[in-house]
Amino acid sequence: MQHDEVIWQVIRHKHCSYMAKIETGIFCRNQYNVTGICNRSSCPLANSRYATIRDHDGVFYLYMKTIERAHMPNNLWERIKLPRNYEQALEMIDKHLLYWPKLLQHKVKQRLTKMTQMRIRMRKLALKTREVIVPMPRRQMKREQRREDKAEKAALLDKAIETELLTRLKTGIYNDIYNYPEPLFNKILDDGKEIVKEVEEEDEEVGVIEYVEGDDELEEEMEDMEDFSGFPSKESYLEDSDDEDEDDAEEQVVIHKKGRALKKSDDNGKSKKKSRVVVEVEQEDGGTRASLKSLKL
Repeated sequence: MQHDEVIWQVIRHKHCSYMAKIETGIFCRNQYNVTGICNRSSCPLANSRYATIRDHDGVFYLYMKTIERAHMPNNLWERIKLPRNYEQALEMIDKHLLYWPKLLQHKVKQRLTKMTQMRIRMRKLALKTREVIVPMPRRQMKREQRREDKAEKAALLDKAIETELLTRLKTGIYNDIYNYPEPLFNKILDDGKEIVKEVEEEDEEVGVIEYVEGDDELEEEMEDMEDFSGFPSKESYLEDSDDEDEDDAEEQVVIHKKGRALKKSDDNGKSKKKSRVVVEVEQEDGGTRASLKSLKL
């Protein structure tokens, strides 16, 4: 299942995605490579038994791979956290790599030494004040220079326009033009917009049919005014008309009876007088009332 020599022949002479060939040599980009050089003893893919040192946020870990875990890729590497003390870290490496090849132990210790020196140097550089070199590309500098020139020309043009406008204002060309404060000007604009909005709402309400409830107090006041002025109300007017109709009916009956009596008397030759109806009109405080009366002539 695992044959290191076959794997090395394949990835060395045919294709390996971690291989980087440059003028100084052939290097390996694999993160588990203990030396960074592409050779048979340092290749993490062509060695079933392999160990290396890795750095995680300033903490060193010892990574180990064995042939017994080759069938479990998720548990292939075993890692052990190393102490910050350099001597204690070396003792722990000797303890865990006791029966491993001496060449691999030497490479792991050499990597630990180099990484420890790098960490010490990084701390010294962090404490030391150094000048930061900022590169300035030629294209960027030319572009900024052109922008500055354009800005200067635009500023000169704006200054010339402002001077010309002030000259015209002083000579009296603009008589009724004034510069109002910006907050007051904005407030006037907002008020104008509100007025226009109110006018539009009123125009929308024109022609709309609405139904509202009557005013009871106004009806009571009208009734009191009718009683005070002497004008008959609607109910009294209807009652008076009914009474007048009854009186007229009675008078007509009486007249009709009298007419018959007169007719009979004429037939008998005893009386030749005729009855006639007289209409009298009476005025009472601006109102009229008509009554019928029968008079004998």
